Amino acid sequence: MTRTLHAAWRLLRCVVHGLHGLAIVLLRFSDFDAAQRHARIQWWATKMLRTMGIALRVQGTPHSGGTLLVANHISWLDIVAVHAVCPQARFVSKADVRAWPLLSRLVDAAGTLYLERDRKRDALRVVHVMAQALTAGQTVAVFPEGTTSDGRALLPFHANLLQAAIATGVPVQPVAIGFSDAHDAVSRAVEFVGDTTLLQSLWRVAAGQGVVANVQLLPVQASSGADRRALSAQLRERIETALGQAALP
Repeated sequence: MTRTLHAAWRLLRCVVHGLHGLAIVLLRFSDFDAAQRHARIQWWATKMLRTMGIALRVQGTPHSGGTLLVANHISWLDIVAVHAVCPQARFVSKADVRAWPLLSRLVDAAGTLYLERDRKRDALRVVHVMAQALTAGQTVAVFPEGTTSDGRALLPFHANLLQAAIATGVPVQPVAIGFSDAHDAVSRAVEFVGDTTLLQSLWRVAAGQGVVANVQLLPVQASSGADRRALSAQLRERIETALGQAALP
């Protein structure tokens, strides 16, 4: 019973913090310059992790200037964890996120780029928008697995979105994300796979014990003139090595 009450209290505080963030977005965000927005995003993300009882461990530093972040994908928490370290990152996300209550407005405020997966040619549009952002010196982040894994093995990487970095010649920085807890080196509380709903995921995370988000920002890699499939394979191998996992066949 005590554990259930503790999880409920965490979840309540999470909702309050989410509403606070939404109020800032609706009432004040338009008056902020880029630096102020990034500071607010980092503050909000860091506090959200703390509110959910998640510690943050970071290795490496984000590259400055136009950069493509390439990360493995485990949960919606990946975005929160990366924003706590690199608040300027603009994520490419599936358009389904727009249907999430509350979170969708917060995700919009972070400059998210949306990809319509059911439209085959939409990737070309997104690559063009990504290229514009990278050329302007912005940081864009992608999850080349295309969906979440259970955190125990990487899924195959899709190379299409890497074309934006290759076309603009900006460096690519691989990011290895992992979650552990008091019981497992790979936390089951953070899993967001299959038919898991956002509400179910929130409850599992709130009920987790000793959850730690481990974010490794690996050294950047040149992309100019690279073959995107070869680049994708190299990035996957580097992230896999950092996570110490065996890849799926």
